[in-house]
Amino acid sequence: MQPHRFLTASRFLSRQKHAIPYRPFRLLSSECRNSPSIDENNSDLDDVIPREPTWSIHELISSYPRPQISSDTLKKLHELSALVPPEEGTPEHTRIRRELEEMVRLVEAVKLVDTSSVQREDGAIPDGRIWPEGVGMVLTKNGAEKEFDGEDGEVGVDLLKYASTTKNGLYIVEADRRKKGNQ
Repeated sequence: MQPHRFLTASRFLSRQKHAIPYRPFRLLSSECRNSPSIDENNSDLDDVIPREPTWSIHELISSYPRPQISSDTLKKLHELSALVPPEEGTPEHTRIRRELEEMVRLVEAVKLVDTSSVQREDGAIPDGRIWPEGVGMVLTKNGAEKEFDGEDGEVGVDLLKYASTTKNGLYIVEADRRKKGNQ
C-alpha cells in the first residue's frame, strides 16, 4: 500500500505557473510523517478520550430529592390551566403526576446552583437580557420617546367593541371545558 502523499507548498508552487523565482520549502510532509499514527492499539488515545459518557443529566437530577405533588394540587393545576384533569388512579394521572414531579425537581436543582461568583450589574440576572443595555426594540409610536396616544386608531377599552363577548370591561373567552358532573 502506498503511503499518503501530502501536497506540500513546493509541490503546489511547482504545479502553478509563476513568473517570480521561489525557494521551495516543505511544510506539511515532515510534520505528518513524524506525527503518531492513530489506530485501535494506541494506548495514549485510550487514556485521553472516554469511550462512554463521563456524566449524565439524569444521574445529576436523580441525586436531588423528588418532590411530591398531591392529587389535589394536580387537579388545581389542571383547573387553573382550563384543562380537564385525568381521573385519580388512572395510568394517565400517574404519568402526568410523575412528569410534573420531575419538572419541579429540575427547577429546584437549577435554583440550587451557586451563582455567588458571577458578577452582576445592579442586580441583573446573568444572561437574562436579550439585548445589551441601551439596545432593544422600540415599542413606542414611530420610534419616538413618548407614549402611544392613539391618534392613529382606537386604544384601551375602545377595542372591547370588537370582542364577541365582554363583561365588566373585560374580554370573555369561552373555553370548552367539562367538569365532573357536567358531562
